[in-house]
Amino acid sequence: MCEEHESGAGVGRRPLLAMLGLGAVTTACGSSAGDDQRRASAPTTAGTTPGGKGGSSEGAAPAADPDMAVDPPGELEGALRSSDFLVYGKGPLEKGAVEKMLDISGVQQVEPIALASFYVDDAQVTYAAVDPGTFRRFTMAGTAQTQAVWDRVAGGEIAVEPKMGRKLQSKDGFIEIGNESDSQRIHIGAYAGLLPETVARRIDAVVNLKWGEELGMKLGNAALVGLGSTSPQKVRKKLQAAAGDGASILILGPDLDINAKQTVVLSGGSAAQAIGSFSYRANSDGTVAPDPRWVAANIRTETMPIIGRVTGHRVMLPQLKGALEEIVTQGLSSKIYTYDGCYVPRFIGRDPSRGLSFHTYGTAIDLNAADNYRGIAGAMDRQVVTIFKRWGFAWGGDWNYTDPMHFELSKIKEN
Repeated sequence: MCEEHESGAGVGRRPLLAMLGLGAVTTACGSSAGDDQRRASAPTTAGTTPGGKGGSSEGAAPAADPDMAVDPPGELEGALRSSDFLVYGKGPLEKGAVEKMLDISGVQQVEPIALASFYVDDAQVTYAAVDPGTFRRFTMAGTAQTQAVWDRVAGGEIAVEPKMGRKLQSKDGFIEIGNESDSQRIHIGAYAGLLPETVARRIDAVVNLKWGEELGMKLGNAALVGLGSTSPQKVRKKLQAAAGDGASILILGPDLDINAKQTVVLSGGSAAQAIGSFSYRANSDGTVAPDPRWVAANIRTETMPIIGRVTGHRVMLPQLKGALEEIVTQGLSSKIYTYDGCYVPRFIGRDPSRGLSFHTYGTAIDLNAADNYRGIAGAMDRQVVTIFKRWGFAWGGDWNYTDPMHFELSKIKEN
């Protein structure tokens, strides 16, 4: 149950909820005092007039994380824009790409951003590092007009889609940027609808550009393109030519092409950085086909103790072998009786709306599946779990919605 608190010193900030179309902000359950993360003692509520601009930056609450804050954005300026295309690549877009896209007839606005993904439990979270003052014009009307949302993003907090944020936030109102043990944590400043509901879910959360640099995001690797009344199909090829062959050009509107080339760039801790980014194409059966060049450079097949031949990511296999060798040494070989998959490129539940499974990267492995399915404590031997954790793996049995068969690489182990 959410309890209201009077504002004052030592009271943690709670996320705001931006209401679609109303331009209003209400409080939601959030953080508590005493966390060792940086946080300001600021008012716990923010109000606006329905249908108005959502307040202004004058008298805004102090930045939650001054070290990661940027200048507040000021009031909303300019017309709201449609989100018709997402252009993105593994690295920064080609020099002059933004200017070339703006020169295309029918293109009204191009908003450069940084785009990457991380995982919390088994959920893929796609997030962007943005300029709060200009990116807001591409968001839903209520969010764009709610000043407090963008003040909080500028102040070093993260704004998250409501459904995703409530599912993934910690008890103290933070979200971890990855499953790795060395992942950063950011306080959730607002639950806010980001791209309009007619748009395919491609951005779940936003941070400011200073956070983007801190998290190692590839600044300028993506852009939102607004067309107004022009048909996306009329300009798609021109956008591809402007952005370069290495970029993915994804229509975000109702005529979304799920078979278009897409790109995933991971951010987070040491494991995410080692995995690498790649392009892929989605198949009709819920599987995906990663770029063959990435597969050739990263996916290997090796023989492991206990379970035999395993195909997986080159950075994961040595740590998997180390864990299994220790399990043998400890006399626990009988505790692992089935090997149920590692490198299986697919969407979570074979549903494109849920993002990529960690098995797509070849860094997750399933063991003893019959006795360790979703939502139960499972029968996985806890000594085996301890050994896997010691070798840099996270265990799905620790997730909110448990998956006790599942181990995934969470940290690169140093010799």
